[in-house]
Amino acid sequence: MNKRIFTTTIYLLLLLLVGSRGALAEDTRISVSSQGPASEQGATAPGTQDEYAALSTGGDREKSARSAEQQKGGVSAAPNVDFWFYDARVDLYADVDNDGFFSGIDLTFDADTIYAVADVYAVVYLSYEYGPWNEYAVTEDFTILGSSGTDEYFIETDLVAGYPTGDYDILIELFDTFDNAFVASIGPEDTSQLSLLPLEDMDRDAVETTQIVVNSGGGGAFGWLLLLGLGLAARLRG
Repeated sequence: MNKRIFTTTIYLLLLLLVGSRGALAEDTRISVSSQGPASEQGATAPGTQDEYAALSTGGDREKSARSAEQQKGGVSAAPNVDFWFYDARVDLYADVDNDGFFSGIDLTFDADTIYAVADVYAVVYLSYEYGPWNEYAVTEDFTILGSSGTDEYFIETDLVAGYPTGDYDILIELFDTFDNAFVASIGPEDTSQLSLLPLEDMDRDAVETTQIVVNSGGGGAFGWLLLLGLGLAARLRG
């Protein structure tokens, strides 16, 4: 099944899931992500649901949580010159209410290294309106092959709840799986692909509908005329 069709199919189910979770704080962030080698995109298993604390919108965003924690622990959080990002690109999708803000992020990136083979993982963050970095996805361990362009990795995420409408930036940090050391990053200062992305969660990306109840008791012809008139008015308004 096409991934876009699958996303549309589960859209209402995800909203029902959010609505039924009364025990969750209203500001909890919820997302569903799938990931894997870019060559396998579209053939991967359905995404997994992730939950994070409320979106942080105020304060310094110079350093993310992961690299900052390493620095606090006495470990250098400077990028390793043996690793780097060749590029990263974003395709936004799912704008149900057609307001120009999307609830889906298709992120693909290519990380390189001087080594023939290296095992790494990535942590991805969102910054709302130039606020601090908020982690929203973590990849599984994956392998990069020198400076090959055949080892691109993708993360496709549906923002379900907890993400207000606005412009977001993306930061990707790369870590060595051997010792969890921070080795490289790419963000809005490095490529415009990761800056000023118009996003909102699925809960906000919804089309409001008005339910019309017509009493069919007596005067059936009038009821049909009323429905016809309402339909015509809606078409003229569109």
